[in-house]
Amino acid sequence: MLNLQRLTMLYELERRGTLAAVARALSYSPSAVSQQLAQLEREAGVALTEPVGRGVRLTEAGRILVDHARVAIAALEDAETALAAAQGRVGGRLQVASFQTVLLSLLPAALDALERDHPELRVDIAQREAEAAMSGLLTGGFDVVLGEEYPGEPFRGRADMHRVDLGADEVLLAVPTFGPWSAPTGLADLAAAPWALDPRDSAPGRWARELCRDNGFEPPARFDGVDPLVHVQMVESGRAVCFVPALLGRQRLQGVRLCRLPGAPKRQLFTLARAAYAAHPSVTAFRDALGAGFLVHESRTLGAKRLR
Repeated sequence: MLNLQRLTMLYELERRGTLAAVARALSYSPSAVSQQLAQLEREAGVALTEPVGRGVRLTEAGRILVDHARVAIAALEDAETALAAAQGRVGGRLQVASFQTVLLSLLPAALDALERDHPELRVDIAQREAEAAMSGLLTGGFDVVLGEEYPGEPFRGRADMHRVDLGADEVLLAVPTFGPWSAPTGLADLAAAPWALDPRDSAPGRWARELCRDNGFEPPARFDGVDPLVHVQMVESGRAVCFVPALLGRQRLQGVRLCRLPGAPKRQLFTLARAAYAAHPSVTAFRDALGAGFLVHESRTLGAKRLR
């Protein structure tokens, strides 16, 4: 009988091309991955990989085995989902990957609701960006991944992923309450201002820079990072301006002045689950609790002026 965990490693190798990349994705050492794949080859009785440059690639036999592995993994998850639904209860362990603003603003209330309504369900949370968490979702390291999609930056999903949109979150401009950048009438007024921005290779970073270019300037990034709370702190101290998601909430944004951007751009928030696992009662319960929390957030206003 072929080992499913080793088949998963082979599947990851097809996607990533190197043993080191597989090891990082699955939290193993490269030597452990190599040993497990060698054992899989002995079980299969045929070579599954071959060297190419500094990496390796699958042989024809390896590709055939990966195709069957996908089917086997999905079938096992279908069975697990059916058994859980037949029991009529929500329990077990759910592994979730989320980015920071959801962790701060929505997950605490969702977890409170789940603990109250489904005390047998354990939810483990990891902070990850959606693109980085995708490999963990595919290999079973995560059961649900939270993601975000910016205007003009569609998230490229997969046919074996099940997506549920959570809602649209408006993106605002945050400026200091004092100093030369505190009262812009339009985005172009901040062409010379210091900016706190997400990295260029991230969806929010690309979106932010493109919006500034559309307004005639390249934003000078004085702080480059993924932490929106640090961005806000830079603005609060008068050292930068930045874009912030409304989901951060009034309490975390009370030290800055907020402005609504023309067109009220929004990022789309969503959850991803493996298609074969999407109907599992624990996934459904988690998505319902998170959705209820987002509806509460939507009913709150932050009181921001609109730029022209």
